[in-house]
Amino acid sequence: MSTTLVSPPGTAPVAPPSASRRRRAIRWFPYLLLLPALIAELAVHVIPMLVGVWMSVQQVTQFTLRNWTRAPFVGPKNFQLAADLGSPVGQQLLRSFGVTAAFTVVVVTVSWVLGLTAAISLNKPFPGRGLLRTLFLIPFALPVFTAVITWQFMLQRDTGVVNHVIVDMLGLSHDRPFWLVGGNSFLSLVVVMVWRIWPYAFLTITAGLQSIPDELYEAAEMDGAGPWRKLRGVTLPMLRPVNRVLVLVLFLWSFNDFTVPFTLFGDSAPAQADVLSVHIYQSSFVTWNFGLGSAMSVLVLAFLLVVSLVYMWASGRGERRNA
Repeated sequence: MSTTLVSPPGTAPVAPPSASRRRRAIRWFPYLLLLPALIAELAVHVIPMLVGVWMSVQQVTQFTLRNWTRAPFVGPKNFQLAADLGSPVGQQLLRSFGVTAAFTVVVVTVSWVLGLTAAISLNKPFPGRGLLRTLFLIPFALPVFTAVITWQFMLQRDTGVVNHVIVDMLGLSHDRPFWLVGGNSFLSLVVVMVWRIWPYAFLTITAGLQSIPDELYEAAEMDGAGPWRKLRGVTLPMLRPVNRVLVLVLFLWSFNDFTVPFTLFGDSAPAQADVLSVHIYQSSFVTWNFGLGSAMSVLVLAFLLVVSLVYMWASGRGERRNA
């Protein structure tokens, strides 16, 4: 025998308790699905970041590392030392910032241009297009450490493949250049990083090209537009939302990357390739001044947050203006 709930006249019907519980379960189900990701984000990013901020105002050295939570509180002294351009520490940090900024600009620009060129070239169907797309994505699919170690062997002065091709096969140089020390180290780092991340730009732009209607290109051809005018008038404007996110992601990856320069040069990168990630590592784990290294990391974090917010605001304002 079933029981039904009858509402008094003039009132809304009362839902059975089972239906109410079912609605509450459905309402909370998405949050339960997000809970593992939230816990992982807290454990991997948020909590270590907060620990780093706390260490930046402490004097954490090899003498206080064992019980770092009770290290002497120094307040903003670590930040003042890192930002003091009159001291060797501040000058080295500024030089490393300049190297990182130049490295990031070159890597992002070259990666975006290569990705755009490859995506447009492979947008139209032709025999072998699938094979070429697969080959272009191999650098992005390979494990970073394995790929960079391979590049390190290739760039060796005496036994590397690069010098063998340049000197022995092509005869472009009489001397075998050093690629991992000196002035060529910056070029080597750029080449390896571009080789590593440009397939991501290619993949992202390829996906963006699929959303551009063919009718726009057909209309442009009827108006007499050539390839260059179609690129400027159709492709680039339609890819603006994709490029907006893509450039930001490439910027953050390049500016923050640690694995590629550390694997390529070790913990003593040449001055020409002394990017901030390796410089902060040296300040923390080589000189054992973890408080100073944490302060440098916080400064870099603040810089990236400001740049990202300004970039998103400026690009969003441009989108609203063009709308």
